[in-house]
Amino acid sequence: MTTPLVIGLDLSLTCTGVAGVGWADSIRPKNLLGHDRLAFLLDEVGTFIRRADLVVIEGPSFGGGVKHRHEDLAGLRVMVRQWCWSHTIRYAVVPPSCRALYAAGRGNAAKGEVRTSVTERYGIEFEGRARYDEADAYALLAMGLDWLGHPLAPVPEKNASALVGCQWPTPGVATPEPKIEGDRS
Repeated sequence: MTTPLVIGLDLSLTCTGVAGVGWADSIRPKNLLGHDRLAFLLDEVGTFIRRADLVVIEGPSFGGGVKHRHEDLAGLRVMVRQWCWSHTIRYAVVPPSCRALYAAGRGNAAKGEVRTSVTERYGIEFEGRARYDEADAYALLAMGLDWLGHPLAPVPEKNASALVGCQWPTPGVATPEPKIEGDRS
């Protein structure tokens, strides 16, 4: 059985983490704001996910003092989901607490704990300014593969319970409805 191509995305306006099996990367929109930044991020994310069978996106976090950026970040999440839908790619949305529980065994685990746990479990090193974003994306990737029945590594039952709290795709949801000739809807 072939392992599906799953990509994890820790979306951010300043440093988006992206991960696939055996690798992690980041997207930094340097000096861009507003629509230019959103367009850049969507284009870059698209290059990573265009052939994916499943994209696992971290959902919103309502803490951390980013209220002034919630609108653009929410917009980015919706734009990526729409991009997936229009390209018939299934996607899942994972709450940050589920990502932390799956990776580190605690829903309120700190970024450093998640990074350490992901490194220990999967053997991937995360260094530099994007280390936490990349580790989060790798945890999301691992969750997606586990949900599809292709776990990267065994996780404790407590950690695996995080899979229940996520919005996983329903078969066919990612497929746009065909337009009927003359249909204006």
